[in-house]
Amino acid sequence: MKGLIVKNTGSSYIVKTEDERLLEAKLKGNFRLKEIQSTNPVSIGDRVLIEENPEGVSFIYEIEDRKNYIVRRSSNLSKQSHVIAANVDQAFLIATVNYPITTTTFIDRFLASSEAYRIPVSLFFNKIDRYGKDDAEYLEALIHLYETIGYPCYKISAAQDNDLVFMKTLIKDKITLLSGHSGVGKSTVINRLVPNANRKISDISEYHNKGVHTTTFSEMIALPEGGYLIDTPGIKGFGVFDMEGVEISHYFPEIFRFSSDCKFSNCSHRKEPGCAVLKAVEDHYISESRYRSYLNILEDKNENKYREAF
Repeated sequence: MKGLIVKNTGSSYIVKTEDERLLEAKLKGNFRLKEIQSTNPVSIGDRVLIEENPEGVSFIYEIEDRKNYIVRRSSNLSKQSHVIAANVDQAFLIATVNYPITTTTFIDRFLASSEAYRIPVSLFFNKIDRYGKDDAEYLEALIHLYETIGYPCYKISAAQDNDLVFMKTLIKDKITLLSGHSGVGKSTVINRLVPNANRKISDISEYHNKGVHTTTFSEMIALPEGGYLIDTPGIKGFGVFDMEGVEISHYFPEIFRFSSDCKFSNCSHRKEPGCAVLKAVEDHYISESRYRSYLNILEDKNENKYREAF
C-alpha cells in the first residue's frame, strides 16, 4: 500500500494512505540496513510503501524515489545528514531582522542547500511592525541584495495581517516548506493561512532575543485550497552537507556567474591570480556578506566541522 509521510512523532510516523486514512507506522526491522546516511532515513513528504496492520502499528518497508529534498548537517553527528523534508515544490524561509535576529550567514546557508537540490526559495521578512528606523533601513538593504540575486522577497507582519491573501496564492496546490529560527513567526503564519490549524505560539525570550521552540515534530498541514504546508521545528544552525569544495560556488548564483571568467577552472575564489570573483567582490558586484558566507562553507568543508552558531 502506498502512503505519504505527513507527521513525525519521534518514535513513529503518521502516514496518509491513498484512500485518505491516517495510519501510525514504524520502520520495518531491516529498513536501516539500506545505505541511507541520515539520522532520519524517512522524512516528512516521503512517499512510502507500507504493510498495513489492522491490529496496530503498520510498517514502512520502502521509500519511493524522491524528486528532491532539503538537507542539513546533523548538529549532533557532524558526519551525518538530517533530511528536513522531501518532495517539496518550494521553500519559504521566514526571517526577522530583529526579535530574534536572523543572520545573513544562516540565510545564505539555507539558500545554498536549497540551490543544491533545486528547490525554489522565497524570503519572508516578518515582524516589520516592530522595526525601528535602523532595522527598517537594514531590511531594505537585505531585500535589495537578495532580489538582485534573484530571490523573491516579501515584507510581512503576520501578527497583524489576518489573512495573508497574497501568500495563499503562492501556496495553492503546492507542497511548501516553512523554515526559519524559532521565534520568527512560522506558527503565526500557519494560523493565518490555515483555519483551525491551532499552532502553539510563544513569545521570544526578551533577555536573549531568541525564540522558544513551539513546534516539536515536523508535520504536513493540508491546505483548504489544495496543497500542503510543511511545518518544521525552528532551526538554530544550518550546516551544509554533501557539498564538495569546487561545487560550493555553484550554489551562490552571482558567484557562479562571475566564476566562468576566472583564469583557472578549479579556482576556489580565495587568493588565486586572475580570479574574476575576487575582482567582482572588490568592485561590489558581489556583496561582502555573501562572499563571507561562501568562505564560511568552504572552511567548514576543509576543516570537516560544523558551526552550530550560524
